Amino acid sequence: MLEELKPFILTFIPIFAAVDAFGNIPFFIALTHTLSKKHKQAVIRESVVTATVIAVLFMFLGKLVLRILGIGIEDFQIAGGILLLVISVHLLLAGKRKGSVLTEGSREVGVFPLGTPLITGPAVLTMTLIMLDSFGPLRTFVSLLMNMFIVWLTFRYTDFFVRVIGEAGMKALSKIMYIILAAIAVMMMRKGLTAVFL
Repeated sequence: MLEELKPFILTFIPIFAAVDAFGNIPFFIALTHTLSKKHKQAVIRESVVTATVIAVLFMFLGKLVLRILGIGIEDFQIAGGILLLVISVHLLLAGKRKGSVLTEGSREVGVFPLGTPLITGPAVLTMTLIMLDSFGPLRTFVSLLMNMFIVWLTFRYTDFFVRVIGEAGMKALSKIMYIILAAIAVMMMRKGLTAVFL
């Protein structure tokens, strides 16, 4: 029994590390704490569906598309980093308009930056292809779906953290997370550029 489960475990753990479900909780809180419960649920659905669809499509079509277009993973890192930097700067400097930006664009927040590149980013795309080559499509697909379910669970129960931290703490956390988001964007671009030139 254990031997049969071992390949699934070996596939699940690297994808779990790449998805970083628990590490994305602060970003989810920072991006959605001004939204109503209904809008927040819509963001959760949009983010998980977007992340899952992108990961599954890339798993089956990624190699072919990259080969046809001549695109490398480093290109994803650079492009994703630029987009993430733009939105993090926008959120930091939006001031009084920040709340309305998040409310009116709640579904867009679910797709970007939560769905991609925070949940399904270059690390997940790369790891998916590696696991596909190592353990086959079935184990990779099941492990991917399990990880996305964990993401849904963590996002679904973030209200607990909001109650513990409080409103003032949420505002402070939001600013810190936007700065870290910008730093992650720079890191993604740096890794992509390093891979291209070195």
